[in-house]
Amino acid sequence: MDFRPIHLDLKSPSSFQDRLVPTGAQLAGWAALVQALGIQAPVRQPGCVSEKHVRGSHREEGGFRIFDKRYQPGDQFIDHLTFGLRHEPVDLLILKRVLEAAPKAVLEESIRSTPTGVQTRRAWFFYETLTGQMLDVDDAPNVKAVDALDPKAYFTGKGEISRRHKVRDNLLGIGDWCPIIRRTERLEEFTALDLAQRAAEAVGRTGQHLVTRAASFMLLADSHASFEIEGERAPRSRLERWGKAVLQAGKNSLTLEETVRLHNVLIEDMRFVFPGLCPDGVFLGERDHLSEPLPEFIGARPEDLDILCTGLLSANNRMRDDGLDPVLQAAATAFGFVYVHPFQDGNGRVHRCLIHHVLAERKYTPPGMVFPVSSVMLDRIDEYRTTLQAHSAPLMNFIEWRPTAEHNVEVLNDTADLYRYFDCTEAAEFLYACVQRTVEHDLPKEIDYLRRHDEAMTRIMEIVDMPDRLAQNLILFIRQNDGSLSKRKHEEYFPVLTDDEVQKLENIVQDVFEGFDEPATRGWENDAAKRNFTGV
Repeated sequence: MDFRPIHLDLKSPSSFQDRLVPTGAQLAGWAALVQALGIQAPVRQPGCVSEKHVRGSHREEGGFRIFDKRYQPGDQFIDHLTFGLRHEPVDLLILKRVLEAAPKAVLEESIRSTPTGVQTRRAWFFYETLTGQMLDVDDAPNVKAVDALDPKAYFTGKGEISRRHKVRDNLLGIGDWCPIIRRTERLEEFTALDLAQRAAEAVGRTGQHLVTRAASFMLLADSHASFEIEGERAPRSRLERWGKAVLQAGKNSLTLEETVRLHNVLIEDMRFVFPGLCPDGVFLGERDHLSEPLPEFIGARPEDLDILCTGLLSANNRMRDDGLDPVLQAAATAFGFVYVHPFQDGNGRVHRCLIHHVLAERKYTPPGMVFPVSSVMLDRIDEYRTTLQAHSAPLMNFIEWRPTAEHNVEVLNDTADLYRYFDCTEAAEFLYACVQRTVEHDLPKEIDYLRRHDEAMTRIMEIVDMPDRLAQNLILFIRQNDGSLSKRKHEEYFPVLTDDEVQKLENIVQDVFEGFDEPATRGWENDAAKRNFTGV
């Protein structure tokens, strides 16, 4: 058996994955291993070591992290594996494919030579966890356990010690599905806000009747936004289906069967959509003049969908049982789902519905309340798309495909790992920002709006006795027109009102809503009013 170390040819290329390697630097860690071993995986921020000293030990330049020359690891496989594990963010896709590319004999000899080494045991743990294969080595001796992920650098699970490796398995998922969430300063600040408690306090200070109306409106706003994100103006029936699905969120355990059921609830007409995991390829993008696909992103292969979805749901359960912050869990589960894209249509809607499911199941949102995160996503649509593409776009270079006779796509290589392992940090930051705005702005503004609206209604009725529906429209028309009732609306809807009465009513609305900052969740209301959705 060959126990010789793997010597890497580390002649630094001029470019790496479409980026120019900084002058006077040599690839190191994950980038060096990917380059030398021909690994098919994107390196999000390649590392390299300079020939010179670098102030502060490392710096960022041209998409690379450049380390000081004293970090030079050497030219052996184990050297760069250790460098990656010690100095670079953990990337489970790269780690799995690098470990699979290495001869088992080399890994086994490294473990036997340093069985108590921290990075040795971590590499051994990751190999057997990610590949499902066992190395021919004895269990680690009695030594202090180390963490698979550094809790100071990552959000982690509770962690059980693997007796074989003496490694604490604190991953967020399992071997066949595992997201990574880095402990960034921004996420630390978000998790310290205790937004769930602040939402509960806001609701607790408000009368139940007002809370019920606020919840109803926020759900309707979320419904509108979720369809508009997809470029659709949905009729009332489809909005009601969305509301029905969201209100059911968290009531049943999130299983594959439940996910399919939610999908069926969200899709109005299943005659044109396959009712379950997609039996053929799915892509996002345009078509050329011959209707051939021009994909921007391709979902997982049909034959991988069952195991990927099962792994995703198992990881979701682990994050829940380990008490991971609910918003982080929602981000990992919902964004992981949309990357897989398991359904023929409606993946985006199910993805956003899963956010509501996790937050409801974890009792993060007040009972009966929905945070209209879709409204915020619509308001920040460019940032939302950038967040999705930041993960998905780099994967396209590693998906081999061809068009089918049905003008669809067929994936030709094994891509399951591209979806199993992903860094969810940016998605978690984005979702947390959306939740923060709903709690700190949209919810209190909606309650404030309803209070002002009720006051305006009461004062209007003191001037003119009219049906509630008409009074509601009057308030809306005046507010839409910067505090005055237009001549056309006066003549069309309120011809019996005198000019003096109109002036008094305008004054009431102006006074009641003075200083009111319109919540973004009501952005759809102007168009909705034309379709008779003005009831509050």
